[in-house]
Amino acid sequence: MQTKQVRLNEIYPVMAEMLESGGSVNFNPKGTSMLPTIHNDGDRVVIVSCKQALKKYDLPLYIRDDGQFVLHRIVKVNRDGTYNMCGDNQWRVEKNVRHDQLVGVVTQINRGGRQFSADNGLYKAYVRLWVNIMPIRHIFFGGINRIKRILNKTQLY
Repeated sequence: MQTKQVRLNEIYPVMAEMLESGGSVNFNPKGTSMLPTIHNDGDRVVIVSCKQALKKYDLPLYIRDDGQFVLHRIVKVNRDGTYNMCGDNQWRVEKNVRHDQLVGVVTQINRGGRQFSADNGLYKAYVRLWVNIMPIRHIFFGGINRIKRILNKTQLY
């Protein structure tokens, strides 16, 4: 089977039509901002329309004002109805994403033939933990990276 990679902005009109009609869309997200939840090497996500307000921990696909498509997690719902977003592998929060920027919300992640529902209790517990340790993640993972660099330097001699 032949495959062709296309950018989301190239197929967005078709995606929008599918979602508007009540369907779902699946695609392979690219990048590392959602590690370890979503891997760049073949994971697929399924999204559906998100006409209603989303909740903290939901994982929407949205379009930045510059036209870039982003798949990040909601870490806070603001009083004015905007969302603060952050990738699971990031520490910088993108604030005030408007609901009209949202394309759809992830309902399922597919990895290696296995399907993980966004409604699964274990997935929800993992997501809550991962978001709540966000303030200390960089300390923990930064420390691990420093230890690896030190070990690599000592092995060279």
